[in-house]
Amino acid sequence: MVVRIENVKKVFGPILALNGISLEVERGKIFGLLGPNGAGKTTTIKILTTLVRPDSGRVEINGLEVAREAVRVRGTIGYVPQELTVDTYLTAREHLAYFADLYHLAPAIREARIQELLALMNLERDADRRVKYFSGGMKKKLDLACGLIHRPPLILLDEPSLGLDVRVRRDVWDHILRLKEQGATVFVCTNYMDEAERLCDDVAIIDHGKIAARGSPGALKGELKRDIISVEIGGPNGHFSEEALAALQGALDGLGGVKATMRNGKQLKVYVESNEMALPRILQSASALAVPIYKITYSRPGLDEVFLHYTGHAFAAESESGV
Repeated sequence: MVVRIENVKKVFGPILALNGISLEVERGKIFGLLGPNGAGKTTTIKILTTLVRPDSGRVEINGLEVAREAVRVRGTIGYVPQELTVDTYLTAREHLAYFADLYHLAPAIREARIQELLALMNLERDADRRVKYFSGGMKKKLDLACGLIHRPPLILLDEPSLGLDVRVRRDVWDHILRLKEQGATVFVCTNYMDEAERLCDDVAIIDHGKIAARGSPGALKGELKRDIISVEIGGPNGHFSEEALAALQGALDGLGGVKATMRNGKQLKVYVESNEMALPRILQSASALAVPIYKITYSRPGLDEVFLHYTGHAFAAESESGV
């Protein structure tokens, strides 16, 4: 295992940031730690990068214990934080030369490595421009390049596509997949479920400092073994009745083909064996109760649904609240 985390706890004052988490990451895989803001993702990655010490538990990277061998650990990892760290008054080439010096790269390979990364990140034409003239996406690519200059076996990425537009996000994803092809192990913290589904071989869902679920995206979605029908009641004028939604939920809980129901704000999530079989029955139940349906949709489960299933609350609501 490249990364091994065993029963790690971390407290900041009154906040229990990590509550005994345990994880393992295999070599050559892209691993995703998924969770809303405040779930414990950044604390985990700061412990892995030796920036924060755990209060208890054990952490190993490439067989090195992080708490006792921090200096050696730093030589085996590349770290790209959430925040852009580039200096606006330096050029892209100057940034890479600076990081090459920090990692004590031999002069014989330094220039070749710089040129290789400029090409990888499609920054060759802008190599000698000051970063103050770069777009946000170009700055993020340069951040990635700086973290890769020493070819680390483990790359730690904290929200690598945060704040980027769709096109640049996909460019960053392509670069991450290319790193895996080159043999690197990648540990990604993200709250973008589509990012995790596209990139990750294995994921763990973290919520309020605890690991709620772990597995491949396909396996986690497959464990639900159900389709999802989302029912929103009321009308275009915004009228909503808690009592009507509760009555509909009670009726559907006893309906054939319905495996479970769960409230999600003003929506009712109905987990069924088959959308095609259950949809007419749901509409009939609503009509019998005189419950007006404003909107009804159906889908296969995604990682959002996996999060809701294992934590009991919606991922989007937690992310927006900044809990």
